Amino acid sequence: MKNGKICFLIDDDIDDQEIFTLVLESVNPSITCITASDSIEAVQKLTTEETFNPDYIFLDLNMPRMSGKECLQEIKKIDRLKEIPVIIYSTSSEQKDMLETRALGASDYLEKQSSIVELKNRLAHYFK
Repeated sequence: MKNGKICFLIDDDIDDQEIFTLVLESVNPSITCITASDSIEAVQKLTTEETFNPDYIFLDLNMPRMSGKECLQEIKKIDRLKEIPVIIYSTSSEQKDMLETRALGASDYLEKQSSIVELKNRLAHYFK
């Protein structure tokens, strides 16, 4: 693993995972991106692997089995992760989703971008 920070991306869309990981690598190659394909897998990893403490968590909202909002609530119950920023990463531009996730403890809300350049600009905001 690289010596830099760890970003944990929780997203059921494999294409979105690949794009996010590639763009993040171009923004800051020292950051390692670890992915989970759904919320249940992510919560299991975060609760059972006590040494896994990502520096950032990016979380999709619309996922099968357990929604992003439910996942956010589970993450916030884990004491060692309380201070880790959880950024919602979703296609939803609904004000309601933004307000609800903030109320549940999300640090920020990043709408998925159709342009790789725009995603790169947004990720540079967090990782430069």
